[in-house]
Amino acid sequence: MFKKIILIVGIILIAGLSGIIADRYIFLHLANSRFFSKNEFFKKAVENVTVINKTEQVYVKEDSSINKITNQIIPAIVNIVSYTENTNKKNNLTLSTNNTGEILTSDGIIMTSASAIILNGKYKVILNNGNVHDAKVLGIDSWSNLAFLKITASNLPVIPFGNSDEYNPGEKLIAIGNNNSEYQNKFTSGLLSSFSSSYNISGEALSKAENMEGVFLTDFNEKILSTGSPVIDYSGQMMGVTGVVMKNGQLEYFQIPANKIKLVLEKVINGTLNSNINLGIYYLPINKSLTLINNLPTDHGALIYSASGQQGLAVISGSVADKAGLKINDIITKVENTQISTENNLSDILYQYKKGDKIELTVLRAQQEMKIEVQF
Repeated sequence: MFKKIILIVGIILIAGLSGIIADRYIFLHLANSRFFSKNEFFKKAVENVTVINKTEQVYVKEDSSINKITNQIIPAIVNIVSYTENTNKKNNLTLSTNNTGEILTSDGIIMTSASAIILNGKYKVILNNGNVHDAKVLGIDSWSNLAFLKITASNLPVIPFGNSDEYNPGEKLIAIGNNNSEYQNKFTSGLLSSFSSSYNISGEALSKAENMEGVFLTDFNEKILSTGSPVIDYSGQMMGVTGVVMKNGQLEYFQIPANKIKLVLEKVINGTLNSNINLGIYYLPINKSLTLINNLPTDHGALIYSASGQQGLAVISGSVADKAGLKINDIITKVENTQISTENNLSDILYQYKKGDKIELTVLRAQQEMKIEVQF
């Protein structure tokens, strides 16, 4: 009797499953075929059936941890303490400033902004591992306003340089600061807003060939930024370093591109920082807009200029440019065989020359081209 019950239950289960399979799959397949689609039986069998196609969503989570991105960079970030020696310690404390720097070479060359340290002071450098070193100034680059210090050490971690020519607006960036009295890194993230080819760091309304031209601008929270702090891309390479200038009564922050820093570092290593040249002109970098509005004879070059129209305010009296005979409204289009452009500006080109060099400038004066020799 029990075996008969088991058999009957088995038959019912098999029949039920077969019915479900036939209803959900076999009838559905037949009803959609050309031969059975017109049959009323199959139409009614599937008219209340809803077919659900299963889809899957795959989420790719971006590694957004700034700590992970900068983990390899942090050992190369230092805290620079600069101070003046107090000769009357009975009544006064020795005051100091703390600012951010980065290790550029394994034997202890460290960079920061000259605006970040006390000039002609004394310096100590706090490394990421807590070690403290006395430091001396190797030099300050007048073109970039970058300061370079040296500590006695070896096998130091070095900050990696990115290729700043490859960065485009919209890139995600991280700024790292270490300018408090206790060694502690602070971070802020943002976007690369633009590369401003005509931005001159002199702080004046007109460009000067003696100061760097062409910098990155970002949308960082400026309350967190500190001068001399590195700006890192999301692959962990340094895009540039933060500088500051006073314009129209306000501080403006910018980033000096990594490739320009490399040029300065080369001079530091070669001991030629003091060989920077001084041309002695104020000028406007020429672009297409300036050309169109003012009907200039060229869309590239450097227009020697003064809003007052005075020669002495465009060409500094007694300067190299003055002695060479350059005049207000002259347009310098070439240095030797190198054409001046927004991508290759006059300031960048002249930085490769040194005191004692003689160069030839191609100049447009009253739409007439001439060659002028300049002796630095």
